Amino acid sequence: MAAAAALIKASLLPIFSSVFSLSLLFCAAAARDTITPERGLKDGETLVSKEGRFALGFFTPPDPRRSGTSNQRRYVGIWYTSVSKKPVPVVWVANRDTPIKHSSSSGSSSSMISIQNGSLVIIDGGPNTIIWSTATSIPPSSVNSKAILTDIGNLLLVSETTAETLWQSFDHIGSVHLPYMMLGIDVHSNLSRFMRSWKSPWDPSVGNFTLGIPPIKPYQIFIWSETTGDIYWRSGPWNRRVFLGVAPNFKVFSTITDEGGSVYFTYSPFNNSMSNMSVFSLNSAGKLERQLWSEEKKEWCTSWAAPIHPCDFYGMCGPWGFCNPSSTSSQCSCLSGFKPRFREDWKRGNWTGGCVRMNPLSCAPTNASTGSTATVKKNKKGNDVFVKLESVKPPDIIAWLSFDGDDTCEGECLKNCSCVAYAYDVGIGCMFWSGDLIDLRRASGFEHSLLEVQRLVGTDLYIRLPTSHIGQKKKVKPIIVTTVVLLGTIIISVFVFFMWRRWLAKRTRQSDKANRRSLQRSPDNRLSRSEQSLKEEEGPELVIFDFKVLAFATNNFSDENKLGGGGFGPVYKGRLSGGQEIAVKRLSSSSGQGLEEFRNEVLVISRVQHKNLVRLLGYCVHGEEKMLVYEYMPNKSLDAYIFDSDHEPKLDWAQRFHVIEGIARGLLYLHRDSRLKIIHRDLKASNILLDKDLNPKISDFGLARIFGGNQIQDKTRRVVGTYGYMSPEYAMEGRFSEKSDVFSLGVLLLEIVSGKKNTSFYNYEHSLNLLSHAWNLWNDGQALELVDSILGSSYSEPEVMRCIHVGLLCVQEFAADRPSASEITLFLGTDSVIPPIPKQPAFTAATSRESPPSDEGGSINDCTVTMPEVR
Repeated sequence: MAAAAALIKASLLPIFSSVFSLSLLFCAAAARDTITPERGLKDGETLVSKEGRFALGFFTPPDPRRSGTSNQRRYVGIWYTSVSKKPVPVVWVANRDTPIKHSSSSGSSSSMISIQNGSLVIIDGGPNTIIWSTATSIPPSSVNSKAILTDIGNLLLVSETTAETLWQSFDHIGSVHLPYMMLGIDVHSNLSRFMRSWKSPWDPSVGNFTLGIPPIKPYQIFIWSETTGDIYWRSGPWNRRVFLGVAPNFKVFSTITDEGGSVYFTYSPFNNSMSNMSVFSLNSAGKLERQLWSEEKKEWCTSWAAPIHPCDFYGMCGPWGFCNPSSTSSQCSCLSGFKPRFREDWKRGNWTGGCVRMNPLSCAPTNASTGSTATVKKNKKGNDVFVKLESVKPPDIIAWLSFDGDDTCEGECLKNCSCVAYAYDVGIGCMFWSGDLIDLRRASGFEHSLLEVQRLVGTDLYIRLPTSHIGQKKKVKPIIVTTVVLLGTIIISVFVFFMWRRWLAKRTRQSDKANRRSLQRSPDNRLSRSEQSLKEEEGPELVIFDFKVLAFATNNFSDENKLGGGGFGPVYKGRLSGGQEIAVKRLSSSSGQGLEEFRNEVLVISRVQHKNLVRLLGYCVHGEEKMLVYEYMPNKSLDAYIFDSDHEPKLDWAQRFHVIEGIARGLLYLHRDSRLKIIHRDLKASNILLDKDLNPKISDFGLARIFGGNQIQDKTRRVVGTYGYMSPEYAMEGRFSEKSDVFSLGVLLLEIVSGKKNTSFYNYEHSLNLLSHAWNLWNDGQALELVDSILGSSYSEPEVMRCIHVGLLCVQEFAADRPSASEITLFLGTDSVIPPIPKQPAFTAATSRESPPSDEGGSINDCTVTMPEVR
């Protein structure tokens, strides 16, 4: 315990507690962000990113063991520069194990960073030798290269000939994990992106701790001690939303992606303002910290850290030991029916020996024990029982997984004598353990909080025990406990119900008084049957708006507040009493979208969160009125920018490519990264909204469908969607899947490139539609003629060709030929992966399955239609 206490004490030192003396002077000339072969960067100069957020240069970390400036060690690093006049933590160091040693009293040296033979190098000015290099194998065509410092802190080495990224600092993570960095293993580039701590707060050389994600499902983050080779801390398994056992409210969007054996964790802030900026760092004591920039204090503050409690350390209570951080006596304990392996050591506070089973199981698996109060659940055969541990961090070394429902977990565990415990999580499925349970702890309560209260997320774990554990005297206990719990629940429920009625009545009175002048009639505030049903199923943060509140916010749904509309009905701009701007979609009775579509959109979109999905704030059901309340998008929808010839300003190519990437990321989240697999079924330009920064957000989930865990496709008799965007198998046979959305994305992608609607091409140069026109140009080697004439020549030819190539892959005739959403984001995000050759698209002149629209020049692209299934 003395060693553990020392580790805890050491871990309380922040990784950057000492303020670095960077000793850097900006050049008299204007700041630059590029190093070229002709112009390097000398010690004393600074490279600054385009928006001024990051800087690169030489620095000397302060060393309390040294006095004066003699025998200093110089490093090249990247640090934040735009948040304060004071130095801020260094986020990346190039030559961390090969410092430049000099005895200059000026704090700088004659060293420099330059480009030689296409590689980025650091030259020691004293002996004039290369002490660090990117060591990149440069092809002959890429010898002319340059280094660029970007505004996300990534140092890129780029070929000036091919514009290819030859090397980047994000592939060589140090002790700090910045937003957009990918932490994990990339089998394609043979890179292992792990975090490695500093040796000490003043020594950036590789230290004693490493953090990474092994490619073993379910994925977990581990910290290893290089000194002992043992695991120091682990996060708990990732359930596609959070790590079970870690406080979830990081206020960032994070995800773990698994693509073809490559596994990586990344995160991004909800916006790029410094008030929302955060980084994760691994300090020299092995503590993982989340640091937030405080605008009020003008400094970096630690808001979360681990490990900080004895229960955080891996295997604190040994095999089969159970650690309870809220315990007032002993932190480690054993369940009833288990005993300490070494009782004397246990009494002295040495719990590393763990616990052992007092009685064997019916089929005699390995020893088992844990500790906590428990709920007992008998199995059907009566041989063994399961003890339920509520809200725990799942133990390590999960033996196997099953993706069936939670009602199958117990049966699968009973069929296998080696199974000693199981748990279920909706994002992971059934988890089973065999052998020793290690690193088991309670996850309830409020812990890990330095600046804010954070509740840990856990799951229920069922431990397998023999029936002899129960005993005859305990048979009546479950009945007594059940009765007491039931009576208590009834009393509490009645109390809560009356308090809720009282609160609702008070709220109604206040709302009536505030809006009496603007409304002549007072609507009925009672919940309708449909509204009550929705309330029971909605997400926890969704708001039920009163009709009169929305009427007041939209000036009684006046035409001046009308933003537009479609087949579903009009949309109004509103402003709540607190000043928040909202968009209110008022479903029309003639829209064809009834309670089912309305209910579907509420239930689907309230359960997904992504920066490229529109956010639903709440809803209102009042008599026949059905309304959805969204965040307000000041730039309306994408179709106004690419189809409306009178709309100003137009999107340039960089903005269009940004929109394409955002839509692809949003679709990838719906198909793969969300805890629900969602098929949108109506992806089109008018359903892509743009925020104030022109970031795309997918909207209108009224037609969306949720798929089960292993479900690939579904079939419907009621085909709904929009002409020009529906895939052939869906339009003609009612079959829809992820590849149906991919087809719609391909049409949308070609529309963004060309600025023309898919259905506006009938009989245009022998092309039935935009797909046919794009295919003809592609075959003739004239694909660039598809580009919107408004762009002129101001576009990136490689990006445009990549978008047209991917668009044609998405609209191929057969669903099996189309790429997945993850492949689309990969193709769009890099030019190092060559997509396959596309086949002829669907609905072209040679393969069209249905007649073209009757109006030659018109477009029905904005009409959502319902058709019976063809039989």
